Amino acid sequence: MKIKEIMTTNIAALSPDNTVLDAAKAMQAHNIGCLPVCMPDGKVTGILTDRDIVVRSIAGNGDPKSTLVKDVMTKNVITAEPEMDAYTAAEILAENKIRRLPVVQKGNLVGMISIGDLATRHIFHNEAGHALSEISQPSRPMNMTQ
Repeated sequence: MKIKEIMTTNIAALSPDNTVLDAAKAMQAHNIGCLPVCMPDGKVTGILTDRDIVVRSIAGNGDPKSTLVKDVMTKNVITAEPEMDAYTAAEILAENKIRRLPVVQKGNLVGMISIGDLATRHIFHNEAGHALSEISQPSRPMNMTQ
C-alpha cells in the first residue's frame, strides 16, 4: 500500500512568521497536536508540535503572543513521498522515534501520515505496532534536586 492511499490530504499548516499563540489556536480548532510549517509556495520548512510549544517556548519563558513559530519549530523535517510504501513509512517513524511525517511532492506539502493512519490498517498492524513501541519508549525521569 502506498502512502498516497492512506495519507490525510486536508492539512492545516502554519507560516514560519505565525506566532506560537496562532499555532496553539490552530491546534485547538483542528483538534491536532502537530502542524507543518510551510512557505507561501508550499515548501515545508519545519514542523511544530504541541510539545515544541511547551518545551521550547513556554518552559523557556517565551511569550506565545510574540514568539514566532520559526523560533521553536523543528527545522530538520523528515518527510515521506506519496509513492512511498507504507512499510517504509512505518520504519522511518520507528527509526526516528516520531509519530507523523509530512508528505511532500517536489518539496511541497501534499499530505500527512501518522502512526495512527498505519495502525488502523490491519495489514500494517505488526509494523505500526513495532513503530509505536519504538516511538513510545519511556524516558527515565529527571532527577529533580534542589
